[in-house]
Amino acid sequence: DTSVIIDGRIADVAETGFLTGTLIIPQFILRELQQVADSPDSSKRQRGRRGLDMLNRLQNNASLDIQIVETDFPSVREVDLKLIELGKQLDAVIVTNDFNLNKVAQLRGVNVLNINELANGLKPVVLPGEAMRVFILKEGKEYNQGVAYLDDGTMVVVDNARRLIGKNADIAVTSVLQTTAGKMIFGKICDEAENGGNGERARRPLREVKTAPSLTRITDTES
Repeated sequence: DTSVIIDGRIADVAETGFLTGTLIIPQFILRELQQVADSPDSSKRQRGRRGLDMLNRLQNNASLDIQIVETDFPSVREVDLKLIELGKQLDAVIVTNDFNLNKVAQLRGVNVLNINELANGLKPVVLPGEAMRVFILKEGKEYNQGVAYLDDGTMVVVDNARRLIGKNADIAVTSVLQTTAGKMIFGKICDEAENGGNGERARRPLREVKTAPSLTRITDTES
C-alpha cells in the first residue's frame, strides 16, 4: 500500500531477498502516491516524493519482478478496500505498515505482511537483569525519570535518571513491556539496581563488550 512505499523499508527488505514472487503495484496506489506528492502541505509533499523515490529504487532492482496493474474497482471508493479486493482476486499478500488495513484485511481473509511487525520481531531480545549503557536523552513522564532510545528506536525509561540527561548511563533492565506499538524497556541505574537503591557504588566494575553511538551492552568482569 501507499504507507509501506513511503516508509521505504520495503526496499531494504526486497534487496535482502526475503521478498519472493512478483511485487504488484496497483495503478490506484500510484495515483494516491502522486496526490500525496502534489499536496500543498509541505510535509505530505515530502513524504509523497520520498515514496516516488522508493518506487524508483524498487524498479531499479534487477532481482525484483515488479508489475503495475490497471485493475480497479469503481464501485469501491476507499483505496484500502480496493487493495483488499485486489488481494482477494489475485490471492496475493498485502504488504503494509498500516495497523487498520492489517486488521481489516485479516478479517476479510487476505494475508498481510506488516513491516512494523517484522521489524519488531527482529529486534534483539532484552531480558530483565541485563545490563546496558544508554544515552539519557530527555526527562520522562514520571518524577525523576530519564528517557533513552536504543539504536532500533526502542524507548528505555530509567528511574532516577533525570540528573543524567545528556550523559551515558549504565543501567540494569527491570522489566520489558510489549505493546501493539512496539516494545518499552524499563530500568534502573546499575549502582541502585545492584545495591537495592541505597546509592552505594557497585562492588564489581562493568566491562563494555559492544559499542555504538547510543547503546553499549555491558557485562560483569570476571571475578
